[in-house]
Amino acid sequence: MTHSVERQDTAIQNQVLATCLLAGRIMIEGGSEMYRVEDTMRRIAVNAGEPRTLVFTTPTGIFASIENQPYIQERPISKRSIDMEKVTRVNQLSRSFAADQIDLDELHAALIKLDQNTPFFPIWLQVVSAAVVSMTLMVLFAQQYDWLDMPLAAAVGALGFLVDIKVNAVTNIRFISELLGALVVGLTAWLGVRLGLGHNLDFIIIGAIMPLVPGVAITNSIRDMLAGHLLSGMARGMEAILSACAIGVGIAMIFRFF
Repeated sequence: MTHSVERQDTAIQNQVLATCLLAGRIMIEGGSEMYRVEDTMRRIAVNAGEPRTLVFTTPTGIFASIENQPYIQERPISKRSIDMEKVTRVNQLSRSFAADQIDLDELHAALIKLDQNTPFFPIWLQVVSAAVVSMTLMVLFAQQYDWLDMPLAAAVGALGFLVDIKVNAVTNIRFISELLGALVVGLTAWLGVRLGLGHNLDFIIIGAIMPLVPGVAITNSIRDMLAGHLLSGMARGMEAILSACAIGVGIAMIFRFF
């Protein structure tokens, strides 16, 4: 009887850890800050009846264990992007679990479903959004309206963003896709100005490059460091710096050769 109870307790603890790690992995892959990931994982564990759960998170892997228990679980983080839909839905499920609207099994099943079938905007809508962002930010940075430059900035920004998406899907290496995306932005902007479709090459490139800039990664890096997560903050900051360098090299190559 005692062994049966111990096995049941161990199975419950394993399920709690698995659910916490699944929620944490989804949030990290969606671009959430580390302190938010750890807070959500701890809240799930506490609401599941395991307040002694220990959590350690990094950008490449997360660990969870229960105090004074001889086992630990780990999940690798193989990809990282910006998907606030995932982060929001995990938080909603965590709140529903805390309010006893769902139990642990339902929470785990909902997280698996979210991980496998996350709703996402179609590529054409993302490209259109990149065009709008490029055009409006060009006006913002230039502090003037140029009705000839605005359509060109929108087209160049959309094309560069599309190249970034397609190359990233093939290589799964962010820096290469960002470098090629920046190259396309610089080259098409230069061609557009040479063909008389635009006036100011600098303003067009500044606006069109904005969809590629890792602004969220830089912000999350600073927030992690301010929250005391120095390891993840520095790792994300270095990743953002490398992305910015890849974008800068792509644009610099166009200015150097053309």
